[in-house]
Amino acid sequence: MRITFKLYAMLEDYLPREHGEHRRVGNVLPLDVPEGTTVQSVIDQFGLPVRLVHLVLVDGRYVEPGDRASRALTEGEVLAIWPPVAGG
Repeated sequence: MRITFKLYAMLEDYLPREHGEHRRVGNVLPLDVPEGTTVQSVIDQFGLPVRLVHLVLVDGRYVEPGDRASRALTEGEVLAIWPPVAGG
């Protein structure tokens, strides 16, 4: 099944230029993943440091840290991740 994976700010560096037959466009990478793939398994696959995985959304809905290992992705969903942001 295909999902869309988006990484923002410094996390963008963890996206490869290519993944399988798909090419990255900016901070967006289409991914073919097996049925039952969880949010956490995608995070792990790309080696994202836990301390940098702050805001995780699937189709614009927040996924709590405790739910990431059990939240299975489905065809066409968009997984977007932001690091902690400081400002002021």
